[in-house]
Amino acid sequence: MPLQFHRAVEDMEIWSASSDHYSFVISFQSPTGPGFRGRLGYVASWRPLHQGRGAIRVLGSPLQSFAEAEDTCNTMLNYLKGDTDSTSQ
Repeated sequence: MPLQFHRAVEDMEIWSASSDHYSFVISFQSPTGPGFRGRLGYVASWRPLHQGRGAIRVLGSPLQSFAEAEDTCNTMLNYLKGDTDSTSQ
């Protein structure tokens, strides 16, 4: 089942979702204007839940659209689940 992102902060462009012991965040950044500063686009990151580790930026960020960032997060989740499934056997 694809990740279901919800707006995490009302006044900023930050969305979050979690599944299968992983947390994902998508944020919008721009070189100017309110919010996060950086190259224009959507930045996707993930981290394992319940381990107190920092977030890892998804390769390819910043992305051009929210839909592209969402697809990238779903691809990363499938990859992570595949790694977990193969390690536990």
